[in-house]
Amino acid sequence: MRARVAWQLAALCTVPFIMVLGNSMLIPVLPGMREALHLTRAQSGLAITAFSIPAGIAITLAGYLSDRYGRRVVIVPALAAYALGGVIAFLGAVGLGDKAFPVVLLGRAVQGIGAAGTAPVAMAMAGDIFQSSERARALGALEASNGLGKVLSPILGSAIGLLSWYAVFLGYALLTVPAIAAVWFLTREPAVGRAQPALGGYLRRVWAVFRDKAGSLAAAFLAGTVALSILFGILFYLSETLEVKYALDGIPKGGVLAIPVLAMSVTSYLTGNRLVSSQRLLKPAVVGGLGLGAAAMLLVPLLGGAQPARGAADWVFFAGMVVLGVGTGLVLPTLNTLVTSAVAEEERGMLTATYSAARFFGVALGPPVYGILMGMGRAVPFYFSALVLGTAGLVALAMLSPTELMGAAATGAWAPGRAGVRAVDPPPAGAAGAHTVGVGPASVQQRMVPAAGRWRPPPAAIERDPGPPPLPPVPGDTGSGQGPRPEAH
Repeated sequence: MRARVAWQLAALCTVPFIMVLGNSMLIPVLPGMREALHLTRAQSGLAITAFSIPAGIAITLAGYLSDRYGRRVVIVPALAAYALGGVIAFLGAVGLGDKAFPVVLLGRAVQGIGAAGTAPVAMAMAGDIFQSSERARALGALEASNGLGKVLSPILGSAIGLLSWYAVFLGYALLTVPAIAAVWFLTREPAVGRAQPALGGYLRRVWAVFRDKAGSLAAAFLAGTVALSILFGILFYLSETLEVKYALDGIPKGGVLAIPVLAMSVTSYLTGNRLVSSQRLLKPAVVGGLGLGAAAMLLVPLLGGAQPARGAADWVFFAGMVVLGVGTGLVLPTLNTLVTSAVAEEERGMLTATYSAARFFGVALGPPVYGILMGMGRAVPFYFSALVLGTAGLVALAMLSPTELMGAAATGAWAPGRAGVRAVDPPPAGAAGAHTVGVGPASVQQRMVPAAGRWRPPPAAIERDPGPPPLPPVPGDTGSGQGPRPEAH
C-alpha cells in the first residue's frame, strides 16, 4: 500500500473510532449524572436513547448526501456536529446545574445526527478509494479501529469521569478535532465524475439493488445486526457480573470489559488481511464466525460458566467471552467487504448507511433484551445467544452468496457472456447503471452493462479461450502470444 494511500486509510480510521465513543464512553458516568441531576435510572438511560434514535434515522440521509455530493463534504461537517453536540451538553451542565438535563438531551441529539455521517460514510469512502485486494485490508482496518474505540471507550469514560460526570462531553469535542483535521487534510476522493441524480431515480436504483440481491443482502444485514446485538448484550451481562460477583468497578472494570472487544478488534484486522489473498473465504468467515460464537455461548452454561465462582468456572466464563469476540471479528469485516462491493460508487453511500443503521439498532437492542433475560436465570442469556447466532449462521449458509453480491470477482469464476470469451482480470461487483470505475491501476477500467446488470470487460481485457477447436487467425494478429485481437462490434 503506497504511503499516501496509507495516510488516507489512517485518517479514515479515526472516524469510526470517534463515532463508537458516542455511547460507550458515556456509560461509566451515567450513575454520576443520575445523582447530580436527580434522575431515575430510566431517565438517565434517555441520554443513550437521545443519541441512538436520531443517528439511526439520519444515517440513510447521510448516505444519500454522500452519494450525491461526495464523502468528505459529509464526513467533516458530521464530525463538527458531533463535537458541537458535546459542547452544548457540557455548557448546559456547567451553566444550569441540576436543571441541565433537557440541554444535555439536546446536545446528545445533535451528536447523534452528526454520528450518522461518520463511520458509514467513511466505510463507503474506503470502498471508493481502495479496489480489489486492498479493499478487504482497508475495511478490516476500519473495523479494527471501531473495535479499538469499543475497547478504550469504557476506560476513557471512567478516567475522564474522575474529573466530573460532564467532563466527558467536553472530551468528545476535544477528541474529535484531530479527526476533522486528518480527514480534511489527508484524504482525497477518487477523481471520478459524480452524478447528481434526482432523489426519485436514485431511490429506484437503490431499490433495484435490494430487489436483485435481496437474499444475500438480507442474510448479510441479519448477520451484522445479530453479531453486534449479541456482543453488546453479553458485554452488558459481563458488566453486571463483574460488579455483582467480583466487586469490580471504575477503570478496572473497564479494563476487563475491554478484553473480549480487543479479541474482536485483533481478529477483525487479521481477517481483513486474510481476505486479501482468498475471497473464497468470505462466506466461510461469516458462517464460521457465527457458528463459533454460537458454540461458545452454548458451552458456557453446559460447562458451568454461567455461575462463575472464582474457580474453573471463571475460566469457562471468560473464555466464552473471548471466543465470542473472535467470532464477531470474523463476521464484521467480511460483511463490510461484501456490502461495499455489492453496489457501484454512486449508490454505495446509501447501502452502507442502511447496513450501518441495522447494526446501530442491533447495538441499541442488545442491553435491554439481556436485562430482561437475566431476570429469567443466569444461563438463559447464553442459550438465547447460541440460538440466535446459530439461526443467523444457518440463514447465511442458505442465503448468503458472495458471487451474487460481488459478481465474478468473488470466486474468480468465468464471467457470463459470449461463448469463448472471458475476462482476464475479473472486476469487482457493481450495481445498476452504466458507469466506469478504476480497478487496480488507474489505467485499467471496467464497464458495466446496465441491461444485464453484469460487468463487461473492455476489448483490451478480453482474450479468446485457447481451448480446442483452434480459432482461425485474425488478420493483423501481432503474434504476441496473446491470441488474435477480438473482433470489433
